[in-house]
Amino acid sequence: MTNNNPKNCLITFTRYPEPGKTKTRLIPVLGAEGAANLHRQLTETVITQVKEVQNVLIEVHFTGGNQQLMQAWLGENITYRQQSEGNLGRRMATAFQTAFNNGIEKVVIIGSDCPMLNYQIIEEAFAALSQHELVLGRAADGGYYLIGLKRLIPELFTGVNWGTSEVLQQTVKIAENLKLAVAYLSTLSDIDRPEDLAILDFKPQMDANERR
Repeated sequence: MTNNNPKNCLITFTRYPEPGKTKTRLIPVLGAEGAANLHRQLTETVITQVKEVQNVLIEVHFTGGNQQLMQAWLGENITYRQQSEGNLGRRMATAFQTAFNNGIEKVVIIGSDCPMLNYQIIEEAFAALSQHELVLGRAADGGYYLIGLKRLIPELFTGVNWGTSEVLQQTVKIAENLKLAVAYLSTLSDIDRPEDLAILDFKPQMDANERR
């Protein structure tokens, strides 16, 4: 891992794993504690891969918790920032703009719930930005697990139905209308809903106090 090249920035969006506020769509099968623990494990898995990426500034943009809790959880060699207000599009646009304002030339944003995402795919995204204006990692549920840009393109973050199966399709349509050169990465699966747990070969168990 190296953080010595300020021209590339890798941002992970995540949430502090507080029971009842994390992976809420999984609470019916895992319980509040179980859903939070799964989110914790997924984020730690992604961060392990993030730390293998060469020549990037690593940032974690979070909701919930605070700087001290995040640092105690994921370590000190990371820049932590609170996510801005607004929907996901607004928060991503703000993250991109902040990085570009700080002199970054290539920015990649990833989520924390894609267990098959590895450092090679992330490095492929940065490489693709040398020849493309937009890089997208397609998620199997119709969204995307990665987006990379060399400049803020605000249109990509408006008029999108965030959290639905239309996100990728709508984003691609916007990119086509803007005549952007787009690179696509491997299609991977996020863990958001109970049916997604099969990807992990995971046998959900509810907390004992929630089975009563």
